Amino acid sequence: MEPDLFTAAAEDRQEKDPAGSPLAVRMRPRTLDEVVGQQHLLKPGSPLRRLVGEGDGGPAGPSSVFLWGPPGIGKTTLAYVVSQATNKRFVELSAITAGVKEVRAVIDGARRASGGFGKETVLFLDEIHRFSKAQQDSLLPAVENRWVTLIAATTENPYFSVISPLLSRSLLLTLEPLTDDDLRGLMRRALTDARGLAGAVTLPEDTEGHLLRIAGGDARRALTALEAGAGSALAKGEKEITLRTLEESVDRAAVKYDRAGDQHYDVASALIKSIRGSDVDAALHYLARMIEAGEDPRFIARRLMISASEDIGLADPTALQTAVAAAQAVAMIGFPEARITLSQATIALALAPKSNAAYTAIDAALADVRAGKAGPVPPHLRDSHYKGAQKLGHGQGYQYPHDLPGGIAAQQYAPDEVHGARYYEPTRHGAEARYADVAERVRARLRGATGEGTAE
Repeated sequence: MEPDLFTAAAEDRQEKDPAGSPLAVRMRPRTLDEVVGQQHLLKPGSPLRRLVGEGDGGPAGPSSVFLWGPPGIGKTTLAYVVSQATNKRFVELSAITAGVKEVRAVIDGARRASGGFGKETVLFLDEIHRFSKAQQDSLLPAVENRWVTLIAATTENPYFSVISPLLSRSLLLTLEPLTDDDLRGLMRRALTDARGLAGAVTLPEDTEGHLLRIAGGDARRALTALEAGAGSALAKGEKEITLRTLEESVDRAAVKYDRAGDQHYDVASALIKSIRGSDVDAALHYLARMIEAGEDPRFIARRLMISASEDIGLADPTALQTAVAAAQAVAMIGFPEARITLSQATIALALAPKSNAAYTAIDAALADVRAGKAGPVPPHLRDSHYKGAQKLGHGQGYQYPHDLPGGIAAQQYAPDEVHGARYYEPTRHGAEARYADVAERVRARLRGATGEGTAE
């Protein structure tokens, strides 16, 4: 890096008194082998390993890369490791504070270092999605000509937030969320490592589980909460971070909820049954419990999509659209913002008119099929497009509904075994009342009965 006078002084103090730095800073990996998670990006020959100088790329130098993933899973950490391990000139900028002027200064410095000293430059640009199109354009010549090797970090989808020319000249590396096992290993290392808490306190299993829930896949949050709990325990003269001490130190009660146990299914069931019962406040309570316990937002979104069809159906045809849109949004944004989207969908589903007619209809049809009621397709409905089909009588007598008044042809559609069976029994709740009226009129026409009306 090329720190200024004040940055250099701060780093000098940190080196002399490492205990004065936050635990998350002290526990930063020093090599790629110490990095937690992201093993799919750290295999031999990977772009990140080539950036730190592992292996001889020959004429194929390391490519610029985009690191995409939610906060706290290692984007800045990976850049830090590169800065420590590489023999290249390393410069760091943040898109929050830097602009075109700063970018151009780095590029000019990179060209001088390359021409004068043969020194390559790695530019780490954090929060690149905050750069405007013009600011991103200023990076193009440097990346294209390899005056700098760019490491750009973003929490936003690069396909929406980064200009195509810049993205096409770089590799996109997607970071995966850290697992509980990843975070557990990190916290246990922090407890014993000399750079961390050096064995000053221990962490019981129940407290560790609560820390994992608090972290929500964020390593920085996990270490910050662990440090707060350790500080409180030591201040009280305790050698163990109890659950009560941790709750006091982070001001967050432990939710009795095991994502792999009965509570996982009990609370999820209560959420869906509260939506089915139209109790919006109870539904929001269970949603909050799932969020606070660190439940995967995609799991919640999947349950809401099921509820939209199982318990609402055609009583409100927009319910499924709302649930699907919520699932798509949740997959893109993640927590903490996803809580708002899940709340919106939960409220909409809880207050929607209810119908399980679609659910019971398909189950009734499946029951008949499984009971063997699946006779031959009526001849007039069979495929008649291939050679010889007419000799078999396929398609003969078929009436094309679009040629008839009202678009309905009174002919048999179901096999003989289930002809006349009624699977769909619509309610008169909400929008399904219209479907109920249409179904009755159409069934009457199909039976050849007299009556007016069409399926609108």
